[in-house]
Amino acid sequence: MDYDRYDRVRAVQWQGDHLRLLDQRLLPREERWIDCSHAAEVTRAIRDLVVRGAPAIGIAAAWGVVLAAQQGEALDPALAMLRAARPTAVNLMWALDRMKSRIAAGADAAALAVEAQAIQDEDLAANRHMGELGAALIAPGSGVLTHCNTGSLATAGFGTALGVIRAGVAGGRIDRVYAGETRPWQQGARLTMYELVRDGIPARLIADSAAAHLMKSGEVQWVIVGADRIAANGDTANKIGTYQLAIAARHHGVKFMVVAPSSTVDMATPDGEAIEIEMRDPAELLATAGQRTVVEGAEAWNPVFDVTPAGLIDAIVTERGVIEHPNALAMQAVFGR
Repeated sequence: MDYDRYDRVRAVQWQGDHLRLLDQRLLPREERWIDCSHAAEVTRAIRDLVVRGAPAIGIAAAWGVVLAAQQGEALDPALAMLRAARPTAVNLMWALDRMKSRIAAGADAAALAVEAQAIQDEDLAANRHMGELGAALIAPGSGVLTHCNTGSLATAGFGTALGVIRAGVAGGRIDRVYAGETRPWQQGARLTMYELVRDGIPARLIADSAAAHLMKSGEVQWVIVGADRIAANGDTANKIGTYQLAIAARHHGVKFMVVAPSSTVDMATPDGEAIEIEMRDPAELLATAGQRTVVEGAEAWNPVFDVTPAGLIDAIVTERGVIEHPNALAMQAVFGR
């Protein structure tokens, strides 16, 4: 695997006394970096989508704890503030719980920095392994469709679902890549296409509403997505629009793969009904790039995630292995309780 070609973006960078984040709200038209020197600044960056993607959010939050320790802040309030930044992605809570355990064991700022770096390094290694595992499921010559952004921008590097696509292209298994635009923030159009073009991977952007028609054409054999939380029975919360892709895929005989590290699995959440779905400002739907496109007086409903039932998922790929046709028993066998 030529990682120098397929793994060049690093959106979360620790600088020793501050955290540098690539502002993903501005891509691809501008590559601007934001420096965070306090936990409150990291919290704001997570909440405002400067940094996004479940693994990257967790990594950034871990570094936010380090900043709080370096600044001599009270750590319990800092942990609570970071935890409240976004509610659905369990990686955020997982990373903060891991940092909290180190604090309880007496870790100082230097030791917390070691732990945050370990979280980041482990995520990169997990992504590369998941890429291999997921690509092995795909028959040579296949076409794939992905949703939102699940690449290096959303993780420590390489990506989850996009990591599988990178590995599949490099291994000659994937011939055609399609990306949905992913309204309203257009992560697919702005971010996934940005990564694929940088990697030299030929890809086509489609309107979100073209997905079922694309599947009917026979051009795609797999839909490959990431996850923000996977429940104990395999139900999966991911970017809004994922659920309808899974329904369309089942109808058209297209397989559906979820790719996420084990830190995304929440065995304390029994099923999708128990997952809190983040609601964001309806104004995000009423404008594009800051320019209002909908008539004044119109209202909107803006859930950020939806839940795909386990019964519509053909495979969940984690660094611990592949769970085909996931259910509660299969999940428990891999992740316990």
